[in-house]
Parts: sequence; C-alpha cells; structure tokens
Amino acid sequence: MNDFTRRDALRVGGGAAVGVAALASTDALAQAGGVPTPEKGASIRVLRPAKFVQGDETLWNENSKKFEQKFGVKVRVDYEGWEDLRPKAAVAANVGRGPDVVYAWYDDAHQYADKLVDISDVANNLGRKYGGWYPICEKFGRVQTKGGGLGRWICAPIGAGGGKVVYRKSHVNKAGFDSIPTNTNDFLRLCQKLKENNTPAGFALGNAVGDGNGWTHWLVWSHGGKMVDEKDNVIINSPETIAALEYGKRLYDTFIPGTLSWLDPSNNKAFLDGQISLTQNGISVYYAAKNSSDATIKAIAEDTEHADMPLGPVGKPTETNLVVPGMVFKYTKFPNACKAYMNFMMEQEQYGPWATAAIGYWSQPLRAYEKLDIWTVDRKHTPYREVMVKQLWPGYAGSLGTQSAGVLADWVMVNMVAQVCSGAKSPKDAAAEAQKRAERYYKL
Repeated sequence: MNDFTRRDALRVGGGAAVGVAALASTDALAQAGGVPTPEKGASIRVLRPAKFVQGDETLWNENSKKFEQKFGVKVRVDYEGWEDLRPKAAVAANVGRGPDVVYAWYDDAHQYADKLVDISDVANNLGRKYGGWYPICEKFGRVQTKGGGLGRWICAPIGAGGGKVVYRKSHVNKAGFDSIPTNTNDFLRLCQKLKENNTPAGFALGNAVGDGNGWTHWLVWSHGGKMVDEKDNVIINSPETIAALEYGKRLYDTFIPGTLSWLDPSNNKAFLDGQISLTQNGISVYYAAKNSSDATIKAIAEDTEHADMPLGPVGKPTETNLVVPGMVFKYTKFPNACKAYMNFMMEQEQYGPWATAAIGYWSQPLRAYEKLDIWTVDRKHTPYREVMVKQLWPGYAGSLGTQSAGVLADWVMVNMVAQVCSGAKSPKDAAAEAQKRAERYYKL
C-alpha cells in the first residue's frame, strides 16, 4: 500500500535497538541458550503473508539473506495473498509436504498442533532475552493441556496487525466531536452524524481476514456476547449477542454502500479516495497517504488520527487483532535450520529494523520491543504500540484449539454479523444459526 523502504527505515528508526542494544548477541544466545545449529546442507522454504507495506517485505528479504550468509542455509520466501494463506497452510499440513516454515493467521496452528515441531527452545530463549512474551502470545503459542495449563510451544507470534479506529479529524470535528468517543452509544451518534454530512464510515463485512474479523468480534464482545464460555460451551445465541447485532445493524446503516463485499484492501482504498472518514484498520492507511506523491492524498495523512475502539456495555477493551504465528511442520527435513531461522528473525538486530521498516504495522510480541523508536518517532504511531497488550483471542472466553480455529476459519462470527446487517436474517435467527454452526466444531 506504500513505498516505505529501507532508506526511510534507517532515517526514522536509527534508534530501533534502544532499550535492547545491551542484550547478548545472536551467537551468544545460540551458545548459551541451546538454539539448534542448522543441519549441514540445509535449505528451507518459508511461506508468509503478502505485504501491506513495502518495508515489511524489503527488510524480511534482507534479513533472510543475512541468515543465509551467516548459517549457509538456502532460504526461499514465498508471499501469499491473505485470503489464500490459510488454506495453503492447511493443505500442507494435511498432505505432509510444502513449506517448512509458515507464518499464518490467528490460531491456525491449533488446527494441526500434532503436525508441528515443538519450538519451546526458541520461544523460551527469546522470552528470556527480550523481557518475556505478552500473555496473549503464550495463549496463541502454546498448546493447552487437559488441566487447563499451557504446554509446549507450537508457534511463536512475530506480531499482530492492530485494528484501531482510523479517522479524518476534521470530519469528526465537523460532526461535533473533538475525538473518537470512548463508548459505543456516542460512537453510533458520531457515525450517524458523519453520514448526515456525507462523510460516512465503512467497516469490512466480507470474509476479510483482518478487518472483518477484527470489528465483528469487537462488536459482539463489547456487548457481552461470546462464542463460548470458559468451559468451551457454545453460548453465542444469547441476549448479549442479540443486543450486539441490533447495535451492529444501526451502525451498518451509517456505512457507505458496498461494505458487505469488502475484503482487507477495500477500506484502505475507500479512505484514500475520500469516500469514507472512519474505519477500523492498521497503520497502513496513514503511511500510504503520508508517502503518496499525490498532494490530495498526502493532505489526508495530515488529517488522519488513530484511536482505540470504543468500550461497549462490558466496560473494558474487547479488541482482537491479526496475530501472525510462525510454525514449523514436522515433515521438514531440516527442523534445526527452521528453528534457527525463526530465532534469527526475532533477534533485535533483525527485528528492530524490520519492525521499523514495516512502520509498526506488525506490533511487537516481546516486551523489550516496546522501546523501539518507531512507536514514538510519530505520535500517530503510538496507539498501535500496545496492540498485543490489550487484545483478546478468537474463541474468547474459552480455550484455543482445533474447535476455536475451525470456527474462525469458517467465518461464523463475521457471517452472523453480515447476515443481520444485510437484512438477510433477524438478530435472533442469525445468532441461532451461528450457535448451530459453532456447535458442529465444539461437539467433535
């Protein structure tokens, strides 16, 4: 979505290692922490999401080349479209061949945990070295034992694409608000006023991996609805969910037409075209505008601000974000090389410049990286710094596992909200259908 490059990264992020520079080098970690030495003659294939910001891909490729030079391991990196990444990873898991390392979505690893290499050594090394993982990362990264505890690491998040309110400040001010309201009632009033002013909002309702999942989960959770309870009983058909869907329909009525088919790039384009004034998205919209050569689009960047999603009746943050877990399949011929690669890419010498070049699009999973300059070089970045501190997980408030991953992959939450917004079903009927769809997974 923009041409932010390594040169820009070095200009704005020269202090990327602030707060972590005194930590041990990669070599010292490998010697002291026991990260496996790559197999002789190893070559690995890596599959990961296609870029939304150019600096992400540029630095990832550079870091992969550094790994090749350091360890003598040939690395091939393939970039896959967001909607196609999940099915390709699932096929690889089922047929037992394909990429060695996969960076996928959310709780995908829990769909085929028994087919993944134990990467506890890598996760523990990185956690010890960089101030520890946020609790949500352990939730995503480790299998849940029968007793409710956390077992081995089957994946390690490299970060999460944060879903914040992205808005035009001048349009919000014209609607009579100084900033984004902190509660859902006032947020609805704001969106209604934006529509009256012909500067509407727009949220994705197609099967959008990031944006569709992000705001629909927020919507239901903010009103107290949940797919499952703490014991993994399906409870989505509830008065709280119905209240959320009724609110969602009123909110949808303020949107620009066409959002029912929106995928992840759609709201970015609509925002930059001046068609909408408010959406939920990562930081990519802002940087696409900021780095544009078009003066009209560049002016949009100056008028763009970011804020947390408002609180609903539950009175606490209920955001979820696009977590990217890295995992290694057991069929690989070179598991040590794969683990060494994952560890190398998370080291501050690589991770700091990469996170900076990605302009904070993937918010950090390790506490030490809160101190990266990218979060303070521009005040508009700062709301994305605590993405993984505040977020909930798919399948909240239950466990992560094959059931939660299946429900998410089947778009149960997104489709339920879309059915109500489109008028295809009443809130009661949509919640009842979602209950049946989710139960098919949780009764397996």
